[in-house]
Amino acid sequence: MLSELSPFMIIYLSLISFILGLVMGSFCNAWAWRIVNGERIQKGRSHCPKCGHTLAAADLVPLFSWLFLKGRCRYCKEPISKRYPLAELISGLWYLSMILRFGFTLTILRFFILGSLLLVLSLVDIDTMELPGGLMTAAAAASLIRLAENLSNWKSMAWGLVPAVVLLGIVLIMDKILGKESMGGGDIKLLAVLGLHLGAAQTVLLLMISCVIGLVAARLANKDRKTPFPFGPSLALAAWITALIGEPVINVYLSFF
Repeated sequence: MLSELSPFMIIYLSLISFILGLVMGSFCNAWAWRIVNGERIQKGRSHCPKCGHTLAAADLVPLFSWLFLKGRCRYCKEPISKRYPLAELISGLWYLSMILRFGFTLTILRFFILGSLLLVLSLVDIDTMELPGGLMTAAAAASLIRLAENLSNWKSMAWGLVPAVVLLGIVLIMDKILGKESMGGGDIKLLAVLGLHLGAAQTVLLLMISCVIGLVAARLANKDRKTPFPFGPSLALAAWITALIGEPVINVYLSFF
């Protein structure tokens, strides 16, 4: 735990985690863009999406390159979306918050991996309204680290699938009543993946938080009930909140009984 370390080491690990998060955020941006545009992440160097010019190292410094270049490509001067530095910052804050919450433990590796995959999933979902199965499989595989943390966690992982199964049943009934799809199958699969990481109780809390976030986001985006809306980012943000405060919130709630 970080509380056992000196203030210097806490600051050092926090700074390293934040920088690592920024770097991974930059990688996740590129990964999501390539998925959306049908390119392979392991092939070819990063390039400007507008003019196609190969980017130099100075163009790829997370967050700072965008600020230094004033949000424009160095070569074609076309605007670079604010989404890129925002995603990098979000990734940095995820990594920072997780190291502060869980300390320098095996758990932190799991949440670092999960956070990066959730960021890519969210970015792709925003652009395509789809959640790639391969990324969710990778996120599910990362949950196996819980068994290395404590072998008895298999029970929590199994119970963590229950909320998604129950939700699937409700959605199938609603689809029948409404005569249309009420919730995407990818969203339910992502909830199941998050259940593997968080367990049943925290997954129920996550679902409630994500519904609130989704309603607020849809309202801000001026989406009506008939317009499809990507729910993956809401689940991802709810997972972040739940990972940080879910356990103490549930403990407080149970203390009343």
